[in-house]
Amino acid sequence: MAMNETLKAISDSVRRDILQMLKSGKKSAGEIAEQFNLTGATVSYHLSKLKKADLITEQKYKNFIFYELNTSVFEEILTWIYDLGGNNQ
Repeated sequence: MAMNETLKAISDSVRRDILQMLKSGKKSAGEIAEQFNLTGATVSYHLSKLKKADLITEQKYKNFIFYELNTSVFEEILTWIYDLGGNNQ
């Protein structure tokens, strides 16, 4: 896991909002972009950052790209944080 990329990706509020949207299921890039007052290019940039951090996956279907959460990365982060705070003496 690339912890630095993951933490950088979730440090941005727009990207956190995108992740929150994807909790309810996969969405197309257009559906995601509709929720923000940003250009398509800016939304695309945020999606690429999330994808690079492996927080989301994409599936192409005809002329559309659908994004969904990659929950395994969140499980790894939570495990790391839990281990960090534990008493492993």
